[in-house]
Amino acid sequence: MSAGRPVPVPSSLSRSFWEAARRGELVVPHCPACGLRFLVPETACPGCLSRDWAYEPSSGLGTVYSVTVVHRVPGPGFDTPFALAVVDLDDGAVMLTHVVGCAPDEVAIGMCVRVDFRPLTDEITLPYFVPAT
Repeated sequence: MSAGRPVPVPSSLSRSFWEAARRGELVVPHCPACGLRFLVPETACPGCLSRDWAYEPSSGLGTVYSVTVVHRVPGPGFDTPFALAVVDLDDGAVMLTHVVGCAPDEVAIGMCVRVDFRPLTDEITLPYFVPAT
């Protein structure tokens, strides 16, 4: 990762997500009222508008739903090319993420992936996905 990359700033809604990532755990918001698991965290569940959701652990396993290889630098601190993918998590949520651990052009729709964590700063650890073998 290059120096100067933008660093996420945890909010009251996302703080638990970033604390879990720092411990090497993936958590996602879950609404017990309707059963929806969703990302990004919102004040109310996007499925039923309940405010009674909580973070729950995710297996971190999923399947690439869509992918694009980014060749133009989107901003300072990014190395190109990189694979930007939509990953359907096996336990219900959908994440926009980078897939690493293989050449960007090897990432394909239907590829099984698993979460992997990499520190960006001393405080922020980013979830990435790697091919599941």
